[in-house]
Amino acid sequence: MKIAVLGSGMVGRTMAIDLAQKHDVTSFDASEHALDILKSKSSNTKTVKTDLKAYSNYSNLLQDFDLIITAVPGFMGFNTLKAVIEAGKNVVDISFFPEDALVLDALAKQKNVTAITDCGVAPGVSNLVIGYYNTIMDINSFECYVGGLPKTRKKPFEYKAPFSPIDVIEEYTRPARLKENGQIVVKPAMTEVELMDFDEVGTLECFNTDGLRSILYTMPHVPNLKEKTLRYPGHAELIVALQRSGFFSEEIINYKGKEIKPLEYTSAILLNEWKLGQEEEEFTIMKVVVKGKMSGADKTIEYSMLDRFDNASKTSSMSRTTGYTCTAAANAFAEGLITKKGVFPPELIGDDKKVFDYVINYLKERNVNWIKKEY
Repeated sequence: MKIAVLGSGMVGRTMAIDLAQKHDVTSFDASEHALDILKSKSSNTKTVKTDLKAYSNYSNLLQDFDLIITAVPGFMGFNTLKAVIEAGKNVVDISFFPEDALVLDALAKQKNVTAITDCGVAPGVSNLVIGYYNTIMDINSFECYVGGLPKTRKKPFEYKAPFSPIDVIEEYTRPARLKENGQIVVKPAMTEVELMDFDEVGTLECFNTDGLRSILYTMPHVPNLKEKTLRYPGHAELIVALQRSGFFSEEIINYKGKEIKPLEYTSAILLNEWKLGQEEEEFTIMKVVVKGKMSGADKTIEYSMLDRFDNASKTSSMSRTTGYTCTAAANAFAEGLITKKGVFPPELIGDDKKVFDYVINYLKERNVNWIKKEY
């Protein structure tokens, strides 16, 4: 199968290398540097330098491809996905954008396209879990706790990002939507801070973020839904202090005769402070808890995962856990396991046990191991 990967950042690069084991892969990016890194790691992958914001060119750009993988920054995500669908191409997407991808469902059906969205680790695997167990359980509660963290803790933030600080700040400032007792409620991000203990890692803090996305609407019968982000203790307090002090404001201010946006200034500072080194060790930790009834009896299903930087391939855990979930879905599509047309967040493909098992096994083959507990 001929596959185009749009975006050659840390995760896009990882996906291109993985897919090139079985498929004819071409990676597109505006950054020559990013493409050079990919070429140095994978001789099987073709590269093309192009402006991916030139959406009107997509019909020609993607004409020869059977499947598109989108791994662009969040602010480009929705328009990129829309342009790919308009070009009549099947697509698997990991771009974490604020818009609702389901509004493109009618367009995808019209174009006879399969579009799988939010197909990373979270959203992604978490959606697959609730999608599958929704078919065999009467679910009452769904909880997801997830975070990517550096192995070495450096004050003050004790955090590194494998992607743009602007995307992280967006996660920290966008109001969090949860569901409590059957009602969707909106709370400020980074609220309701709790401490949680994890084997091998120790104590982390978690707080509200807007990560549920499509689940709020595709699982309307589940009365309690929440997702929280995991960080080292104390991180949330620092971020809230910056936010309340105006460092994330987008209102233009005048400083020494120059107009600047505080958010852009802050992002430039944090780009260096939060930059994850190419071979810097980090880990991704996640826990998904589904509670309800199965055959009339109370049942709790728990999936947990701790994945670390892979020294052999020099690949970050966030790239592995996010990217390999996406490439698993891509290969499931290539093998004919996913055939329905329209826009499908992962919970709407996870309802097929064959697809769910395929993804979990695909990850296991790449040493991303999900541990299941049932009680």
